[in-house]
Amino acid sequence: MAAEQKKMHEIVAEKIIDQLKEGTAPWQLPWEKSTSASTKPYNAVTNQAYKGLNSLYLQMFTPFEDPRWATFKQAQSQGWQVEKGAKGMFINFVKTHEYYPKRDEKGRPVLDEKGMPVKVRTELTSPIITKAWVFNAEQIKGIAPLANKEEVSTWEKISRAENLIQHSGARIEHVQGNNAYYSPMADKIRMPERSQFKSSDRYYSTLLHELGHWTGHKERLDRSMMNTFGTADYAREELRAEIASMMIGSELEIGHDPKQHVAYVDNWIQILKEKPFEIHLAAADSQKIFDFLMTYNRKRELNQKGEIKPVEGTEMQKEQELNTIETEQTLKRGR
Repeated sequence: MAAEQKKMHEIVAEKIIDQLKEGTAPWQLPWEKSTSASTKPYNAVTNQAYKGLNSLYLQMFTPFEDPRWATFKQAQSQGWQVEKGAKGMFINFVKTHEYYPKRDEKGRPVLDEKGMPVKVRTELTSPIITKAWVFNAEQIKGIAPLANKEEVSTWEKISRAENLIQHSGARIEHVQGNNAYYSPMADKIRMPERSQFKSSDRYYSTLLHELGHWTGHKERLDRSMMNTFGTADYAREELRAEIASMMIGSELEIGHDPKQHVAYVDNWIQILKEKPFEIHLAAADSQKIFDFLMTYNRKRELNQKGEIKPVEGTEMQKEQELNTIETEQTLKRGR
């Protein structure tokens, strides 16, 4: 019998462990990625961003700069052609329902006005987790070149970050000193004075990291926050905040400071070795943090334009729900 193929979370965990040892995990890179490479991966046909572990996997381990992906069938449906010999990357697809032909009381198929069978959606008792292979736009012939992303001024980037923070309503205290942290007991973020930071992006990436912790309060996303420094649970929370900070920094184009949390590397390696599925949980929680905080960015745009404008990269609420279902089902099975 052939050996069982490794699951995505096992592959991702192994890769991250190797990168952590080398200091090259995405949130540890000492340089900024190019604009296109920092864009969250999204489907080239639906224009919907991938989420959770799928997003982390495609963004972290792709050798390509183009953020667009598509399945073989999707490419064919657009008249595109996947290059011969191209190697795809697999993502998880969670199926929660199935469609069956509707039948009348005599068991005959029910037809619509066009004579086509009517189908009824039926929820599955247990979600089915399958794989879907996707190919990067650089491997697909016939696809339009990636449009150049409009350059955003430094002032606009700062404005985006500042407005998100202001609309969050988080209590932030600036004190002369060398500590930045979120206090669950006081529900308050403490930051060094702005003048202590060498650049605005360092300031905002640090604050957004702490804002990630802030979302864990019981009145928000309700994560376990009363963890002692140096423990595995403390390191798990730091992992979530780091990944979320990287995602938000990419979305707002303000970058990410990799030097802040090197102290947790050994703990992260140990956690992922003992429980590879932890990276799935961390990615799912980081996605929730990202989506939660980006709602404040949408509120800003709503106030400015008088209408709701969806933020790029936060559209696939359905996939987030499926990722949550997958996590809950997996935990129940005790994987």
